[in-house]
Amino acid sequence: MKYKSYSLERLLFCFLFIAASYTTVAATNPTDFFDAGPFKVRVALDPETPKVGKNKVTIWLQDEAGEPLGDAMLKAVAVMPSMGSMPAMYAPTSMRETEAGQYQGFFEPSMGGEWPLTIEIEAELGKGSITFDLAIGRKGLRCATCGGGADVPGTVWVDPARRQLIGITTGRVKQKKLRVTIRAAGSVTYDETGLSDVALKFDGWIGELYANAIGKSVKKGQPLFTVYSPELLTAQEEYLEALKRSAGGGMRKATRRRLQLWGFTVAQIEALEQRGEAQEYMPILAPASGVVIKKQIVAGSAFRAGQQLLRIADLSRVWVEAQVYDYELPLIKVGMKARVVLPELQDREYPAEVDFIYPFMEGDTHTARVRVVLDNSDGFLRPEMYAHIHLKAKLGKRLVVPESAVIYSGRNRIVFLDLGDGRLVPRKIKTGQRNRKWIEVLEGLEAGDTVITSGNFLIAAESKLKAGVESW
Repeated sequence: MKYKSYSLERLLFCFLFIAASYTTVAATNPTDFFDAGPFKVRVALDPETPKVGKNKVTIWLQDEAGEPLGDAMLKAVAVMPSMGSMPAMYAPTSMRETEAGQYQGFFEPSMGGEWPLTIEIEAELGKGSITFDLAIGRKGLRCATCGGGADVPGTVWVDPARRQLIGITTGRVKQKKLRVTIRAAGSVTYDETGLSDVALKFDGWIGELYANAIGKSVKKGQPLFTVYSPELLTAQEEYLEALKRSAGGGMRKATRRRLQLWGFTVAQIEALEQRGEAQEYMPILAPASGVVIKKQIVAGSAFRAGQQLLRIADLSRVWVEAQVYDYELPLIKVGMKARVVLPELQDREYPAEVDFIYPFMEGDTHTARVRVVLDNSDGFLRPEMYAHIHLKAKLGKRLVVPESAVIYSGRNRIVFLDLGDGRLVPRKIKTGQRNRKWIEVLEGLEAGDTVITSGNFLIAAESKLKAGVESW
């Protein structure tokens, strides 16, 4: 296993080395001096294209006035940053002064790849340091700590030929109207305002049962079943007795009121008056039109007062309830337009609007429920059908970056800024809302910035190698 791991690391380094070999960036002019604290520094390599093994480095040192500066203490070291389980490698250089203001030394990289060269200076004027980009097989040096954003760890340079080879494209950071689509999974359920329970206020027994199966359709006022109850029979007889004794007395009103409270309709009371005798088995009528969805009785069942006997649901309207995550809740408002899609029946879509947002979270999923109401006059929608609610939130103008520009590295969000002249700089950003094409930028970028939108993987791999994985 150790051998295999080492081979993979070697392959990765070889890949990056090959990639680096295409990076023929403009090298530092051998006559250029660069500021390094209170000093001016010029560096040259022999050979100009560094190789594995012995390389000569010459450093010219000047003071701020441009005069050669001798008797300085110089330390130079080329470092290949650590990668995975492979530790960082060092190629130190012993510098000696060969003439006034000129220092020479040798360094020996042990393998191909990126070896940034850092020079530290100490003299009477003070201390300073400077770092140059150096890669085996790539001609020349480039100052990595000299303005223009090049001092950012992980900066890479990519010339036009290599950009074309690896397919690098760019995009602009801009202010744009951002629309976010929320897709929430859910299901069709009963409209709770259209549910009716059939429960009686007296004890008794079921006679004939007309609503004899779950799923049976009933209409308001239609008989559901008949009941026998000694209490109900006595109440009818008392009312008839009151009618005989007093046409308008208090007894008649009290007994009539008792029948009404026990569920008798006006028509049933009038029929009782016309018959002149009590009815042993009274029909119980449907309180609403709909479908029987619960049935707790059969013919001959005994029941108690208050017991749920039947439940009827009006399916001419249904609810669709879907789960949304807590971070999506601020985008959803009651009344916003919605679209209901049946995932198994793509030709079925229903326009709707958000009717209600439940004021609590579901404990098991930590999501909130959102509800829309749909007309179901044709009866096609059935409770427990799977359904998706699609919501479009209009967020107004936001600062956005192309979605393909953002690299996810743990909790960090990274983009590569294109600073021109082949320089690509990693930049951490803070992101907000997103859709399929754009991601909102809260911190780290400004309108007009140019970012890399493709080829990010190769750029990121080389940048990590240069800066060290830990910095990401």
